[in-house]
Amino acid sequence: MKFQIKNIVAVMAIALAFTSCSNDDDNNDTVTGQGSLKLEFDNVYGSADFAANTAYTNSNGEVIKANKVKYIVSNIVLTKVDGTTYTVPKAESYFIIDELTPASTLLTIPNIPAGNYKSISYGIGVDKTQFDLGATGQGNFLTTAQNAGMMWSWSAGYKFVAFEGTFTSSTVTTDTNFKLHTGQTGTDYNYATISMNFPDNALVRTNITPQVHIMADLKHLLDGTNKINLSDGATIMGGSKLALATANLANMFEVHHVHND
Repeated sequence: MKFQIKNIVAVMAIALAFTSCSNDDDNNDTVTGQGSLKLEFDNVYGSADFAANTAYTNSNGEVIKANKVKYIVSNIVLTKVDGTTYTVPKAESYFIIDELTPASTLLTIPNIPAGNYKSISYGIGVDKTQFDLGATGQGNFLTTAQNAGMMWSWSAGYKFVAFEGTFTSSTVTTDTNFKLHTGQTGTDYNYATISMNFPDNALVRTNITPQVHIMADLKHLLDGTNKINLSDGATIMGGSKLALATANLANMFEVHHVHND
């Protein structure tokens, strides 16, 4: 009997120790210093991993083959479990995700206060406040965007999303080019903000660099909540179709999982 009681006490002690460790993991006050966070953007099309020049059929019966997928990610803000936020400095918070350049799809954000982070928000495009600083106020990103083909011109502004390729349909029977470019058009700026919760907290530590796996479903650009028919016009750079495509961005991104390795 004494042996059994000792075993029960030992098990309870171990359980309490694990509970204490778990509480420490969930308590931002127990960690100090800075760490890094990685954001992985994984482009897919519906249930399939996206591949360039591969045929995908949308709900309009159009078969698209995309050969360019680029979008600007900006103004990253991370929120801790206690509700406090960390905003990545503007000068370090503009990136171009390019499907054909794999290295560009993995971002490393340094110098983040250690803590447990539960959500993220970021922009798709360059915010108007930044753009209004003029060409000299863009820092190195202006040259980066120009080299990547993500500018129409300085006066016309940045391309926030560039989605291009060819398509066919029941009425368009030969491969025909399509282009979707979002950005400033007339009085519409078309900048979008994406906000997502993490399925598990990202535990930023001096010795832990979490990796957040973000799925970007490219199907939503033309075939999301708003259905855009390329057969009615395959160049989308303004007007009502561009507004519909911009609205579709809200459902394009999802955090699939978080690695805390």
